[in-house]
Amino acid sequence: MTRRYSRLAWTAAACTYLLIILGAVVRITGSGLGCGEHWPLCNGRLLPPLDLPTWIEWSHRLVAGLVTALVAALAAYTWWLRRGMGTGDRESVSRVAYVALVLLAIQIALGAVTVKLSLPPWTVILHLGTAMLLLATLLTVARGLRPTPGASPGKLEGALLLLTFVTVLLGALVANLGAATACLGFPLCNGQLMPDGNYTQYIHWTHRLFAYTLFAVTLWWAQRTRRRGPAIVFALVVLQLTVGATMVLLGLPRVLQAAHVAVGAAVWSAVVLAAL
Repeated sequence: MTRRYSRLAWTAAACTYLLIILGAVVRITGSGLGCGEHWPLCNGRLLPPLDLPTWIEWSHRLVAGLVTALVAALAAYTWWLRRGMGTGDRESVSRVAYVALVLLAIQIALGAVTVKLSLPPWTVILHLGTAMLLLATLLTVARGLRPTPGASPGKLEGALLLLTFVTVLLGALVANLGAATACLGFPLCNGQLMPDGNYTQYIHWTHRLFAYTLFAVTLWWAQRTRRRGPAIVFALVVLQLTVGATMVLLGLPRVLQAAHVAVGAAVWSAVVLAAL
């Protein structure tokens, strides 16, 4: 794999990470309809008016356009390299880049549907989930990892990938259903081990239980393997729990909400790189 190819994949992954954070900023600031229900234009214009919600949403769309160009270029570069290589050398360039292109198409469609339907929670969550899968795919390409016939991550690594992904999506569900304030205090939910309120408390508490489980599993993983990757994953999980606890105790300041998403995406990225 050439250096240019690797750099392109890393750049696409970095921009996708930025896109996830900007998507969170759009939600936190209530700017999801900053461009109205128009897509791909903003309020029917290429250059929107100068107000903050509009520019936040428009910046998110511009970065999405950049990610689109990078992923498309990566897929085209993959095709070009594989076409020009000998049979034995083609496997040095992963076809996983084509998967990234498919995920990108799904992501664009979900983004359009999300705007057209005025931000229903289920589309927002699917939008984030697809973005996380796209990020994982691009990281796989950037690291030069290639699927080997008959090979797969170990049971622990596979379970950890699933646990992390579900925890991230539950966090998105908590945020988009307005359940972030359903459980006050930390580590318990309103001082209770089992909440007895409405469904938003159960959703929030389930997210926390998954986060606590992720903490325990990554601690055991790091101690068992004694490798740097799992240790970094555990450190990021600790940071994420610290940000989450501080966010709840301080009344959900916006900057900590954004930091919670940023660290959560970093945890997912680290798990992908360490597990694969």
